[in-house]
Amino acid sequence: MARVTGIGGVFLRARDPKSLSAWYVKHLGITLSDYGGATFLWTDEVPAATGMTTWSLFPENSKNFGPGNEKGPQQAMINYRVDNLDELLTQLAAENIPIDPDRQSADYGHFAWITDPEGNRIELWQPLAD
Repeated sequence: MARVTGIGGVFLRARDPKSLSAWYVKHLGITLSDYGGATFLWTDEVPAATGMTTWSLFPENSKNFGPGNEKGPQQAMINYRVDNLDELLTQLAAENIPIDPDRQSADYGHFAWITDPEGNRIELWQPLAD
């Protein structure tokens, strides 16, 4: 049987795609390609050998996606792997990026949440090094 083998892309709607792309470049260090999007290769893993993509469904009343915004409840959330969560949160706080005060740790890494200028809740994940 044919099957899905991974996540091929993440796509967000935006009121102002150029401006929102610039925000992600400036605050999350995403490098845009000539086509205007980003390509993350498995060789970009930091730390090495921690690369994975998780796909999961949540109940429609889940609080994990935050309260939503003027468009209504958020239907999707992106989880970005980061190399140094504490340092990134310090940088984001200095830029007045909204940061959820709730932080979580699990046996597979540390988590924090921020909100982009269009109200999208974003999960940041620093995997634990082996």
